[in-house]
Amino acid sequence: MDSRLAALSGRQVLITGGAGLIGAAIGRTLEAAGARITALDNLSGYDSATPALPGIDEREPGLRIGDICDEGLVRDLVRDSDYVIHAAAHSTVAGCARDPEAAFHSNVAGVETVLRAVADAGDVRRFLFISSAQVYGHGAAGSGAVQTFTEDQPISPLNVYAAAKAWGEWQTRFLLNAAGVDFTVVRPFSVYGEHQIPKPGAYSWVIAQFAMYAAIGDPLPLNNGGRQVRDFVHVEDAAAGICLALVSEDTGGQTINLGTGRTTSVRRIAELIQTHFPDAQLRDAPRPAQDPLGGCADINRMSQALDWEPQTSVEAGIARYVDWLRAVPAAIPDWLRAEGDRVASWNADAAPRI
Repeated sequence: MDSRLAALSGRQVLITGGAGLIGAAIGRTLEAAGARITALDNLSGYDSATPALPGIDEREPGLRIGDICDEGLVRDLVRDSDYVIHAAAHSTVAGCARDPEAAFHSNVAGVETVLRAVADAGDVRRFLFISSAQVYGHGAAGSGAVQTFTEDQPISPLNVYAAAKAWGEWQTRFLLNAAGVDFTVVRPFSVYGEHQIPKPGAYSWVIAQFAMYAAIGDPLPLNNGGRQVRDFVHVEDAAAGICLALVSEDTGGQTINLGTGRTTSVRRIAELIQTHFPDAQLRDAPRPAQDPLGGCADINRMSQALDWEPQTSVEAGIARYVDWLRAVPAAIPDWLRAEGDRVASWNADAAPRI
């Protein structure tokens, strides 16, 4: 543990979405630092039979099962908190597109409820909003180029999820600047790691999905030949960076990328999965419309403000995920087992290539 996190010892920290992949990892990091944690979550991210699989214990004293739009509950929890980390979201691009009403409830109305509670409380030391690299969209160079994304470039969200994150960033600045409350915005790139269970259509969770495909003997579909690249950051590194951003003097009022500054192609991910599942087959599939070639985070601001960089390589992170999956095979959801020939489906139904 970074010694700087000792400043959080004995402090009360509210984590909205605290039972999610990133929220739970943040909670573990903060507890190791001696902080007192309250995790607010409605557990909607899990099937009713699966919360225990990613390590969620509904009897945990620090877990409050509730809705971030419950104004009374949120105000009570914020009032008792020294710090607030907002990780709650109706996650995944596909999930928001399928259910825009739920997306608005969590990603707009819920954000507003939490922000107003923080603004009115008056004594929250810092609010941290977890945004997403999705706000960059295709970036300055468009969808046909691999690029490096910098915090100061114009954002261009391409979907409901990203647009809500962009709005959350602006609303954080608008409300908390007016209230005189310190805040930080972080933009994580492609977070992965143990306990991640894919959702239908969540194609950005490629490490988890490829590992599960390989585990059940299905081929790994390489859209566009797997030439797309992403900046993969292990969830424990993401949690460490977020917690450091919570206490760093240099992050107040800042927007900070959270990534490794390195690109890894989807094909390389598939090849690394093959080292653990030698019988796994790779099969090409068309590139979906509007799927960017991707890129990586510019980490200059992150490195300077936090004096830190992620510690887990993609190779080590994939090995850890595979070990976890082999120990918890029930984590593979039924919908994924029942998908059938997903490569044939891509070839038959894919939108025009770009």
